[in-house]
Amino acid sequence: MVTTDRLLAFAVMSFLLIVIPGPSVLFVVGRALAQGRRAALTTVVGNTLGAYVLVVAVGLGIGSIVERSILVFTALKLAGAAYLVYLGLKAWRERGALRAAFTAGGAAHGGRRTFWEGFAVGVTNPKTMVFFAAVLPQYVDRDQGQVALQMLVLGLVFNVIAITSDTAWGLTAATARDWFGRSPQRLSMVGGIGGLTMIGLGITVAATGRKD
Repeated sequence: MVTTDRLLAFAVMSFLLIVIPGPSVLFVVGRALAQGRRAALTTVVGNTLGAYVLVVAVGLGIGSIVERSILVFTALKLAGAAYLVYLGLKAWRERGALRAAFTAGGAAHGGRRTFWEGFAVGVTNPKTMVFFAAVLPQYVDRDQGQVALQMLVLGLVFNVIAITSDTAWGLTAATARDWFGRSPQRLSMVGGIGGLTMIGLGITVAATGRKD
C-alpha cells in the first residue's frame, strides 16, 4: 500500500496543481454563472468522476500510451477544446433565455445532461491527463506491490482535494450569479460571460500543452 510520506507528498503536489484554475475550475465557474448553484455542483460531480476515469486508465497502463504518443494526446486535447468551445457558443446564443430559466428554478439543462457535460470536460482535461500520466506513477512504491491499487488510492486523494476546491469555486460563482439575477440585463450579461469564459478556455486548451 502507499506509504504515508508518499501519500502526503502527492497530496501537496496535487494541491499545488489544483489551486491553479484550469479547465475544470473555469468550466464549473462558467456553469455556475450561466445556470446557478445546482448546475455547478452537478458539473463538479461529473468533472470528478471524469478525472477518476483518467486515474483508472493510468492504473491500467493506458495513461503511459497517452503520455508517449503525441498523436493520441493531441487528439484528446483537441476533442476537449472543441467541446468547450461548442458549449461556450451555445451558452452565448442562449444568454437571453436565462431570465426564464432563472425564474423557473435556475437550471437551463437537465441534471443528467449537465452531469455528462461535466464528465466530458473532466475526462478530456489535458492538465489532469498529463499530471496523472507523468506524475502519479512517480509516487508509487513498486516495492510495496499492488501498483494499480496504489494509483487508485493516490487518485482518490487528488479527487477529494479537487472536489473540495471546485465546489468552493462553484458556490462562490453561483452566489455572484444571484446578484446578477435581480436584473434581466445583468443575467443576460452573466450568461454571456459564462459562454465567453468557456470559449476562451477551449481556445487556450487547444493552443497550449505538449508540442513535441
